[in-house]
Amino acid sequence: MWLLMAQEIPSLLGTIRGTSMFLTCMETVSKELVSWMRGHESSVCSISVHTSGRYAITTSSDTAQLWDLDTFQRKRKLNVCQSVGIQKVFFLPLSNTILSCFKDNSIFAWECDTLFCKYQLPGPPEDCNILYKVFAVTRDGRILAAGGKSNHLHLWCLEATQLFRIIQMPTKVRAVRHLEFLPDSFDAGFNQVLGVLSQDGIMRFVNIQTCKLLFQIGTVEEGVSSSVISPHGRYITAIMENGSLNVYSVQALTQEINKPPPPLVKVIEDLPNNTVSSNNLKVKVMSGRVQRPARCEERKNQTRVLKQDLTGNLENKENELSEGLNKKRLQVLLKGYGEYPTKYRMFIWRSLLQLPENHTAFSSLMDKGTHAAYLDLQKKYPIKSRRLLRVLQRTLSALAHWSAIFSDMPYLPLLAFPFVKLFQNNQLICFEVVATLIINWCQHWFEYFPNPPINILTMIENVLAFHDKELLQHFIDRDITSQVYAWPLLETLFSEVLTREEWLRLFDNIFSSHPSFLLMTVVAYNTCSRAPLLNCTLKDDFEYFFHHRNNLDLNVVIREVYHLMETTPADIHPNSMLDAFVALTKGQYPIFNQYPKFIVDYQTKERERIRNDELDFLRERQTVENMQAEVDEQRAKDEAWYQKQELLRRAEETRREMLLQEEEKMAQQRHRLAAVKRELEIKEIHLQDAARRRLLKLQQDQREMELRRLEDEIERKVQMRDQEIAATAKDLEMRQLELEAQKRLYEKDITASQEAIAKGIREDTDAHRRKVALEEHMFQKLLENSQMGSRRARRWKEAREKEFHLQSEKKASALSNASRKWLLGQETNAALEHEEVPWLQKQHMDSTCLPQTLRLNDVSDMESSTQIFSRDKPTEWNHTESDLLKNVRDLRRRLTAQAQSSCPHPHLLVT
Repeated sequence: MWLLMAQEIPSLLGTIRGTSMFLTCMETVSKELVSWMRGHESSVCSISVHTSGRYAITTSSDTAQLWDLDTFQRKRKLNVCQSVGIQKVFFLPLSNTILSCFKDNSIFAWECDTLFCKYQLPGPPEDCNILYKVFAVTRDGRILAAGGKSNHLHLWCLEATQLFRIIQMPTKVRAVRHLEFLPDSFDAGFNQVLGVLSQDGIMRFVNIQTCKLLFQIGTVEEGVSSSVISPHGRYITAIMENGSLNVYSVQALTQEINKPPPPLVKVIEDLPNNTVSSNNLKVKVMSGRVQRPARCEERKNQTRVLKQDLTGNLENKENELSEGLNKKRLQVLLKGYGEYPTKYRMFIWRSLLQLPENHTAFSSLMDKGTHAAYLDLQKKYPIKSRRLLRVLQRTLSALAHWSAIFSDMPYLPLLAFPFVKLFQNNQLICFEVVATLIINWCQHWFEYFPNPPINILTMIENVLAFHDKELLQHFIDRDITSQVYAWPLLETLFSEVLTREEWLRLFDNIFSSHPSFLLMTVVAYNTCSRAPLLNCTLKDDFEYFFHHRNNLDLNVVIREVYHLMETTPADIHPNSMLDAFVALTKGQYPIFNQYPKFIVDYQTKERERIRNDELDFLRERQTVENMQAEVDEQRAKDEAWYQKQELLRRAEETRREMLLQEEEKMAQQRHRLAAVKRELEIKEIHLQDAARRRLLKLQQDQREMELRRLEDEIERKVQMRDQEIAATAKDLEMRQLELEAQKRLYEKDITASQEAIAKGIREDTDAHRRKVALEEHMFQKLLENSQMGSRRARRWKEAREKEFHLQSEKKASALSNASRKWLLGQETNAALEHEEVPWLQKQHMDSTCLPQTLRLNDVSDMESSTQIFSRDKPTEWNHTESDLLKNVRDLRRRLTAQAQSSCPHPHLLVT
């Protein structure tokens, strides 16, 4: 057995200090170092070993590595990103699958041989904020339990790759530190009890199906730091926080663990006729087959025992087994179907063999360790699976500690190996099955030890002589004894000549029958194979036939066995020479001494003496070898010293020769360096000249590029000017059209203004004339009234005429100004038509160069001619007009006042 340990050693490389991790593999028996396996750069947090014992996986925070334990070499390496990180990588039990769990809650399953990704578990629900830290898997590898910093546990079904249950722990649990399933001897690997170690130091064991708390270990004052459960689930070892080591018995903590399942077959006995009448007892029997206990959730619907506690003796009491199974009914079932159900075969075997399951007695045998006779078992039987080899070694050692003869039986590994392979997960059952087989079906095998059982072989030969004399005579003629045609089948229990399924069917019948059934099977195997055996003539052919599989129907052999059991005479029948079945006693195993004790003791003493002599010889040889090694080492040191001195002398001479050669080389190198220096100077001059020429050429190229760029710029400017000229011409055309439209508008406005002005002048003239006529009329009346006012009247008349002339001149001047404006607009339009400067430049001309009427910045400012005339009046004319009107008004007032004062009839004066 190997023991893997992770250790941390300091390392120094240059100026960088750090630590490097390596694995130490130790032999548990000899306690010797087997190998060092280096490769990790950080602490190893977990180690997982394959069920075969060939591979191991070590996990650290940044990588996981797969090791081959046969060669102790690294096979594969898993690297991940630092942002993700690895939580745990481990093998699934009883499978070839690797499960890798990362810190982002992603879980992948890989094939061990090809490292092909088989599946990935979906992420947990979004409302679950749990980060997986610890994991546990059932022994059958079907259910994965995961927990972390939360009081929730997630149960995954690895076959369906889905989350099927979430268990909420009590509110006191805030984080889960460790998970481990509690094995059960009767659950076939489908573990239902899960141990949960929380942050408060209490490890609670709950049933994952019923979610019931079964028991707990540890307290708040004395908490559990870490724990481990024994492979069979009987003991729990816990390291407490105070440093103590506690071992708990699961059987004492609860009665629900390791309880056998209810019996498969239930018996309903009929009531005696004289006790209860048929009218008083009515039972309704439902049609259908017998219900068998399910493996998972359907286990609640188990078959109940229907029993009547009635007086009277039951028939066939000797056929009733301890668990309630009836042996005769099992035999009927076996003859009908040829075998027991695969699901319940192990349970039926254990019931038929009435195994006591003496845990204490078996533990005492196991505590004695590996027997000295089986220390080198792997050399004689090189089994590929290390796990299977260890189980076989422990089982054989327990048998050897139970009885001394089993340490000297050369065929015991062959006899026990099929059962070891079948019960490798339960070593107690394996040991008790082999021990029961030896006590009952191997009776009288050891009376002629160390020779084969001559008495048993004689029984087989007598039965064969009675049923097939021709075949026996053929064996005698070819000098083939029972040690050739019978003993190979017995010492291997037919495991070499039958397949696994055939072997299981055969032992279904053997365990259900009398111990003589095994001997009759040997005879039936020969009689059913008589045709090929009669054709064999060489001894090697016979030996090959009884050590290899043959084309033989096992059902025919079993029917032949039952026929032989019934037709064999009593005087030669093995039943008369073999005892009936005897089960192992409870509590302690019986003493097995059915062998020639003096021979075994003598062989044991001789073997012990030979072993001691061999040890003495080995010690003496080791001493001689050590002395010889010391002498050889001293001689080697002396020779090494002389060789070293000679090497130093030769090295000194060599160094001197090398020094002279180096001096010569230095001188030659100086000459070569001087020549190279001159060449370099010449090359430098040439390079400078070439660089200067390249620079001049570069400057010339740059100037040419600048000229080409200027030419391109000129061409681009010319193109832009032509485009602008064309655009300006288009704008001038549009402006000319606009000016023509404005011109026509101006002409229309001026004509309308002139007509309106002329009309106004005529109206004013007519009004003035009417007013003058009225005034003259009035004046004439005044003259008539007063001759003395004639002079003032004449003056007043002159003033009125002067006022009329002034108004006429004013209107004529306004008409003249409007005509002059229209003429100036005509000249401006003509000038714009012949202008070659762009319109945009003309708009920036000084406004003082043109009269106010030619400022055409906004066409929308054009209004009626009356408004234009009123805007263009000079300030001086406005001032003169107001003065004249004022003077006229004053003159009128004076004249009126004089007239009133001089007129005798003032009421006749009209103003």
